[in-house]
Amino acid sequence: MISDPTSTAASGPSEQQSKSSQNEDEANPSAVVNNSEEESGNENRQKRGRRRKRPRKESENATKSKIAKGRRRCSSVRKDRVCQRKRPHVEAATLFDVITMGRSAMGAVIDGWMEAYVADRDASLLDLITFFIQCCGCKGVATAEMCHTKSDSDTMDKMVEELVEDMDEVAGLQYKKFLAFPWILTITWPMDADSMEYPLIQPGPYSRWFHSELSDFVSVLVSQCQHSILFDSYLMSTLVSLLSELSDSRIRAFRHTCTLAAVKLLSSLIEVALSLSVGVRNSQKRQQVQRPSRQRNQVQQKVTQLQEKRVELENMMDVIFKAVFLKRHRDVLPEIRSICMEELGLWMRLYSSVFLNDTYLKYMDWMSYDKMPDVRLKCVLGLQSLYGDPVLLPQLDFFTSRFKDRMISMTLDKDNEVALQTLKLLLLISKTSKDVLNPDDYEQLLKLVFSSQRPLAATAGELLFFMLLPAANNLEGINQEDAHRQQTLVRLKALLQFYQNSKLHNHVVYLVDSLWDCGGTLLKDWSTLTSILLQDPHSPSLGPGLTQAEEVVLVEILVASVRQASEGPVLAGRSGAKKVMSVREKKVQVEDCTRLTQHFLMVLPELLSKFSGRWDIIASLMRIPRYFLPETPLADMTQTVSRLLAEMVANLEVHSGAAVLEEASRTFLSLCGEETMWCSMARPARDSMVQCWVDHLKELLTESLTGTSFSADGEKTGDILATLKKLSAFHNCHDLSRWNLYDLLSPLLAVEGFQERASPELFPQVLNEVFKCLSYCVLWSLSTSSETLTSRDKAVAQRLQLRVLCETSHRCLSHSDHSVRHQAFLGVCDILTAHSYQQNVWDPTSWGPLSYTPTPKLQTALLSFVCKNVFVGRDCDDESKACQRSEEDRMEDLHTRRSTLAAYCKLIIHRVLEISMAADIFAHYVKYYNDFGDIIKETMYRSRQMDKIESARTLVLSLQQLFVRLHRMQDGGGTPRLHQGVQTFTSIKELARRFALSFGDHVKFRECVVLIHRTGIQFVFQDFVQTPESSTPAYLSYLSILAEFSSKLLKPDKRTVLSYLQKHTSEHLVDLREDCWQPLLYYQASLLAVAEVEEAASRGSSDRKQTGRSALSKNKQGSQAVGPLSPSEAHVVKVHRFGRPSHKTTHMLEDLMRPPPTQEAVLGTCVQATDHHVDDDNEDAVDVEL
Repeated sequence: MISDPTSTAASGPSEQQSKSSQNEDEANPSAVVNNSEEESGNENRQKRGRRRKRPRKESENATKSKIAKGRRRCSSVRKDRVCQRKRPHVEAATLFDVITMGRSAMGAVIDGWMEAYVADRDASLLDLITFFIQCCGCKGVATAEMCHTKSDSDTMDKMVEELVEDMDEVAGLQYKKFLAFPWILTITWPMDADSMEYPLIQPGPYSRWFHSELSDFVSVLVSQCQHSILFDSYLMSTLVSLLSELSDSRIRAFRHTCTLAAVKLLSSLIEVALSLSVGVRNSQKRQQVQRPSRQRNQVQQKVTQLQEKRVELENMMDVIFKAVFLKRHRDVLPEIRSICMEELGLWMRLYSSVFLNDTYLKYMDWMSYDKMPDVRLKCVLGLQSLYGDPVLLPQLDFFTSRFKDRMISMTLDKDNEVALQTLKLLLLISKTSKDVLNPDDYEQLLKLVFSSQRPLAATAGELLFFMLLPAANNLEGINQEDAHRQQTLVRLKALLQFYQNSKLHNHVVYLVDSLWDCGGTLLKDWSTLTSILLQDPHSPSLGPGLTQAEEVVLVEILVASVRQASEGPVLAGRSGAKKVMSVREKKVQVEDCTRLTQHFLMVLPELLSKFSGRWDIIASLMRIPRYFLPETPLADMTQTVSRLLAEMVANLEVHSGAAVLEEASRTFLSLCGEETMWCSMARPARDSMVQCWVDHLKELLTESLTGTSFSADGEKTGDILATLKKLSAFHNCHDLSRWNLYDLLSPLLAVEGFQERASPELFPQVLNEVFKCLSYCVLWSLSTSSETLTSRDKAVAQRLQLRVLCETSHRCLSHSDHSVRHQAFLGVCDILTAHSYQQNVWDPTSWGPLSYTPTPKLQTALLSFVCKNVFVGRDCDDESKACQRSEEDRMEDLHTRRSTLAAYCKLIIHRVLEISMAADIFAHYVKYYNDFGDIIKETMYRSRQMDKIESARTLVLSLQQLFVRLHRMQDGGGTPRLHQGVQTFTSIKELARRFALSFGDHVKFRECVVLIHRTGIQFVFQDFVQTPESSTPAYLSYLSILAEFSSKLLKPDKRTVLSYLQKHTSEHLVDLREDCWQPLLYYQASLLAVAEVEEAASRGSSDRKQTGRSALSKNKQGSQAVGPLSPSEAHVVKVHRFGRPSHKTTHMLEDLMRPPPTQEAVLGTCVQATDHHVDDDNEDAVDVEL
């Protein structure tokens, strides 16, 4: 807002300047307009508070009369003009109010403002200046001084005066004074204005709306002024000066708003210049067709005038560009940089004759390296608009050659939208200029079809489809069907070659998903794809066929396209896809499912028959029936479905590979569902097939088993193994309980010897499949307990099966073959977890599974198996062997170890095992953090939810076990590197620190932390008797580890723990001068406050000045023992009070005083059970004073 002239006098440094300012305002009363008398008066009164009372009253009285005259004069003109418009509802007090009325109201009000400008341009211009200041959200005061003539020496001094932007800390104000000829403006605002929310940064949609309305206002203003006052050398000069100076302010509101207004002003001037260029061209055409005459001379004069105006506009553009853009395109505020780059792209596209050259294109290159993704995005979007215009392409050749590498690198931008738009830009360039990107560039860009972001992958798929999958040529002379088939074959071969050469991903489904949007017609042409697969490879009619490797990939593409049409683009590991389909997309999906169901019911049996000897192709083809539409009518397809089922059964008789059996089992599960129309045909086929397998297996086992000896030769053993694989694969998905496989296969686990003609090398694989089948039998029995358990006898029989299988698995955990041990471990873990789950969810009104607890020996065996096979050491031999193995083998081994650890942790989470059984697992949290940290951390979190006290005891037990191993090793004179299951003191302390960090809420885990300290103090001082040979406890160094938990204690608890520590140390003589007691001093320091630490240190130094008698001699003389802190008890209880302890805290403190439980037996047992742990060779041995 523009204030009254007295505000200028108030802001002046002296009374003389106030009088001169008032004289100037009296000479030109219209030079100042007050738009808010109340606000201006309040702020001016604050600024004039330090002046004398009498002059202030005179100034206010003199001002009121002049302001009243000026307001009546300006408002009357504006009101008369606006009231003459056709829209009587437009009644705006100021121009700032117009911004809320829409673009149509803007035109009406701006017309009225232009008429007022013609009548009194000074007052109207000040209204416009006020508008821009109010758009900045400025709540301060703006004053103006009018310059009447440039020859006036005082005015010249003001014009050349250095621009000022300073602050008055006493008054709490800051101001900016600058020249906007013919005005010298002074804007004053509060010092905290930079923390205010101005309109452009208001939360919600208001900021976007204001951005649009302000841009529209500037555009409408320039558009309606272009034929009248735009070229009067007065309006634009003042406006450009105002926006240039405010855009250079250190106040963000001024800089942001005025930069937006300035660049939008330049964009509006470009539109005027374009209209002038059109007028020049039209006038020149008229001049060419006219004969030399007076009218032709008039046309020439008009052309000259239009060209002069265009030159004047270009000069204005150059001034704005240099004064605003050059300074603000590197502004610290990213929003300002984004505005500049967005408008620069628009300028180059609209007015390419001036802006589209290397002078301006270099800013696009520079700002593409900006650290903010929005700025980089605006650069890419601006370039897209340029490359999308074929007329501008010749002017971009040099820029393309220089900027191509940067554009290719931006496809890997960390911001997904920037990478996507950059790839779209390169796709646009490749379509318009095919020779810009070379094969190496295409190779780098086409790798993005396997990107985890679907929009980026889809754009790369579009590039692949149009650049590397061309249509076939020279198709004359053949019919339309053969031509379409030949064209599809050419594209498919190019696609297959790309996939085989890329070697980036083993899943074709991601490639199909990338090509689906642009190449869906090709991928859904299932009739042509299947005809290519079924054609005779020796037929020369359509050229050479596909190789075996190409056939495998083509079948995978076929299956992936079927899945995409049935399930949609949602894939695991790929984000950015639409999760909710529209009505039209659902309709297309149903149509595609219907079409593929009808097609593959006819063709799939032929494919299965042709590729019956290729297990890899059969495994892929077996997946197709899962995507059939369940509601498909079977009126005319009964024979077709029967044929398909017969072919599937025939292939299962031939193949026994895991991939084929797994896919076939899942497919039969889908076909046998009750919601499908063909379940009545699929279930009898499945049951008949399983019955044949069971009968065949019974016959083989009858011939091969004699008591506990196995007599089958290699051929029979292979046949038994193949049949067991089929039964286990189907038993995984189907309930085969009615065939009683448990009783049929149990005798195989009791085999102890082999006859001479037997083949024992295959028997471990047989045992693996037997364990799988028996585990599935028990799991299905547990899952159907609510239906099958109708009496107690059945529940007892079920528990007997469970117990026998657990005992047998326990024996097999020591089997000579590792695969048998691993399968036995997984089987027993699965059935125990399922049994615990069923006990928790069973209905008490019906019979449920009886309780069963694994024996202690089985629990110890399970823990020993995990420690031996999961936490494997890394010695030199292992590292050399690891280097020889491939990365795939290492990843497979890591997956096996993680699944083993996860199976054991499930037993703890489901309360099958006690939480204390996880102590050895928690001990490896830091050492194997990269491999198993997530599993161990989740187990700690779940166990703490079950019982936080018992979980805390387990953490303590884990630390104590590691410390005891280290102590025993050092007593034996060894090093941690040479002993299994031993970690260094530094690693144990780091483990304690990680455990302490897991207790986030001090109040929630208050009891747990106190328990850890109490148990640690008992562990150190339990059964300690001071003798001349052992003056300190053997485990005293454990206090340094225990100190890691001190930061989690509340202040009252620190006092309690400190008292508890003193209770144990008061029975012994403690000499802090000796180094052997330093762990105790360190632990005390962690429990004390800063002042207490200093006091304890001073007392420790005073103790050193005493006589040098030993602590033991003092004890013999009957002197009083020296406590850990001081002789006085008052200092121990001197802490900052937290308030009265709660009832819960009282019980906790009572627990602290309970006698310590005996832990030696527990620690000894756990240490002996886990002496096989392997240490990490990255940690060095640390000598500990014990």
